[in-house]
Amino acid sequence: MNESQVIKALSALAQETRLQIIRYLVACGKDGAAAGTIGEEVNSSASRLSFHLNILENAGLVTSKRVSRRIFYSASYEQMGGMIGYLLEDCCGNHPEVTSCCMPGTSNIS
Repeated sequence: MNESQVIKALSALAQETRLQIIRYLVACGKDGAAAGTIGEEVNSSASRLSFHLNILENAGLVTSKRVSRRIFYSASYEQMGGMIGYLLEDCCGNHPEVTSCCMPGTSNIS
């Protein structure tokens, strides 16, 4: 993942509803959830939900697939992992104080 992709992903996540959507979709697993179910879960109208899902999809954080008349969305674990990896490795240089907060059990700090 490059810097511009990370900035786009972080920008997409910097909004309460979109962060709630990502949390929900991660918990749903790779099968994801139908748009209507996501809207109910995050208490969002269809038009607002569509706006938020579009931003997340453009940032590469969610993918969509049509099944009959419904659209299912799922979290893109690869993109999310790439973003987190970029932050840990490129921005933080795998500094032990930073990584110990993110990866319990790997702390070298006393």
